[in-house]
Amino acid sequence: MTQSEFPLPDVGEGLTEAEIVSWKVKPGDAVTVNQVLVEIETAKSLVELPSPFAGTVTELLAAEGDTVEVGTVIIRVDSEGGALELQATAAETPGIVADIPAAAAAPAAAPAPADESSGAVLVGYGSKGGHAATRRRRPVGVEGAGSEGAAAGTDAARAGTAGVAPARRPSSVPAASAAPVIAKPPIRKLAKDLDVDLMTVTATGLAGEITRDDVIRQASQASVFRNIQTPEWPADREERIPVKGVRKAIATAMVQSAFTAPHVSVFSDVNATRTMEFVKRLKNSPDFAGVRISPLLVMAKAVIWAVRRNPTVNSSWTDQEIVVHHYVNLGIAAATPRGLIVPNIKDAQNLSLLELAQALEQLTLTARDGKTQPADMSKGTVTITNLGSYGMDTGTPILNPGEVGIVALGAIKLKPWVVDGEVRPAYVTTVGASFDHRVVDGDVASRFTADIASVLEEPALLLD
Repeated sequence: MTQSEFPLPDVGEGLTEAEIVSWKVKPGDAVTVNQVLVEIETAKSLVELPSPFAGTVTELLAAEGDTVEVGTVIIRVDSEGGALELQATAAETPGIVADIPAAAAAPAAAPAPADESSGAVLVGYGSKGGHAATRRRRPVGVEGAGSEGAAAGTDAARAGTAGVAPARRPSSVPAASAAPVIAKPPIRKLAKDLDVDLMTVTATGLAGEITRDDVIRQASQASVFRNIQTPEWPADREERIPVKGVRKAIATAMVQSAFTAPHVSVFSDVNATRTMEFVKRLKNSPDFAGVRISPLLVMAKAVIWAVRRNPTVNSSWTDQEIVVHHYVNLGIAAATPRGLIVPNIKDAQNLSLLELAQALEQLTLTARDGKTQPADMSKGTVTITNLGSYGMDTGTPILNPGEVGIVALGAIKLKPWVVDGEVRPAYVTTVGASFDHRVVDGDVASRFTADIASVLEEPALLLD
């Protein structure tokens, strides 16, 4: 048995320090490969750090609340074994996905060979090729899926009688069995919001995973909203909150934006009746089944279209030059319990309407769950803030540092609207936008905002 040290890694681009939020282990605990050791908070997000080795925790070298520099050793573990532990642990530990050879007849007879990316992959800075390859998952309910199943599968394999279900066959085995629950983080978040116990859900995914539809079918109610009770006044007359982490990053960015970029804002009232009709048709479309659709999707597509017609809005300012981006990393301002963050959808201009809807949903769920990674919040080019989700008609948004344009979508409400000299009910909203006046002149700002308004009034322009 050898003692291994785990230094705080750089989980983002140029991270220099992070705060220890909570330890998930204590001295004396046995840990497995990829088991979460600690949750840290960087300047932008919460990140869980998994263990790169198995063994027994001997010492925690940083306390919760401490700010630690990158490279500082934070935990010591008496480790046991090597690379093969990753495979053994993956087959027996809930939440760890095990690789299965495509033609395996007895998966537990021998450990599967590790691929070139195997090892301790830490959240947010793992192998660059990790998303390129599709990993074959162990179906829920087949022999060898859990620790008991693995042993049974081994014995059966030695006797020559083991039978293995096809790896791609849909599973209908309830997740309440001894096998671990397989569900992606957004699905777990949805289940939590709907008060659904994942152990009671029947998984229908191809690899035995629980899908969004599985959770919705099990849900006792469809809304994720909860009544918010008004708390009593605290006994203490004052509360002092240290300025650090995300709040410190927000403060620095907003001051930088307000005092370096001369803001100019424009507004436009819009008849969004046809947008609401379009959203309703998408919700009823089989192609969009299981995907959350809202007017924000139309707004996002409208901004991308307007950027193509007014490219200087999609720029960055330096003291020497204006950099016009011929791609759209579309930022979506998201309010989270930890503060405002702006993750962005990379190369949004290349996505279909369905792909954009899926990306928006994934971005929103990840942000609300506090799992947005630093890379997802870097290199944005233009941003949308959805004030309408809070019932606000409009506002004067402040620029995300490094960008020269931000658009605000107000609440869409049924109001009187004059059409051909007659007052008729219509769904009306207000589009607001702010720009860096060093780059965007008034005429470009007006044309850009008018283009967005045109799409909200007539979504058929998206077919252009």
